[in-house]
Amino acid sequence: MSEAFCDYARYYDLLYKDKDYTGETTYIHALIQKYRPGAKTILDLGCGTGKHDVCFKDLGYEVTGVDLSKTMLAQARKRAVTNKPEFLHGDIRSADLGRKFDIIISLFHAVSYQTTDNDLLAAFRTANRHLKDGSVFIFDFWHGEGVLNDPPSVRVKCLEDNVVRIVRTAEPILYRERNMVSVNYQIMATDKKSGCLSELRETHAMRYFFLTELESFLSKAGFMVKDSFEWMSDKPLLSAWYGLVVAVKKGGQFGIVS
Repeated sequence: MSEAFCDYARYYDLLYKDKDYTGETTYIHALIQKYRPGAKTILDLGCGTGKHDVCFKDLGYEVTGVDLSKTMLAQARKRAVTNKPEFLHGDIRSADLGRKFDIIISLFHAVSYQTTDNDLLAAFRTANRHLKDGSVFIFDFWHGEGVLNDPPSVRVKCLEDNVVRIVRTAEPILYRERNMVSVNYQIMATDKKSGCLSELRETHAMRYFFLTELESFLSKAGFMVKDSFEWMSDKPLLSAWYGLVVAVKKGGQFGIVS
């Protein structure tokens, strides 16, 4: 997996300013209360700019976020002025913090950025390594049934704040034989003060998964799937684009599986 969110990270919070981080955190909090009541500590693998983590911190959790993008981590640290989560630079495929947590989360499709089998298994093993026995790993992902039933299409998004106006074009290419979508982003940014126009292009490779294959990889990493849902719902995962899995860590150590 190559590092994504390079120049794109500069505009990340503006692009997703309408995302309901509070509602999503409340949804995950309810799942935590159901599957691991009394949980106090959370590790967020792929924390991005830390908006979920700040919300979890406000709910009383001790939160640590790990991300590969130094740009996004800088924004996360700048946002959290008081009652700060801990933000660490690291790769979710190989991070080793030397401690264990009550809950591991990985949100906003960070799992779908693991585009090879080895990447995915490594990320799941990172989650296992940091999770207490019997605790839960909660993550969302692009769901194959939804992607294939409603293939991605070109989308244009226009946004602005008091500094910049941007137009983002997302052009996806679907590779059915690899369960992959390559999303080619073009961002045209106009500085409001100077009128200067700049362009950036970045490609994000995303993998969509079917529940049966996730179950297989999770089992190899020492997990058992407890439940799966449509994202932000308690409905069974059928043909939705976005899915969520609650996986339970099996007791004891897991072995190396080829």
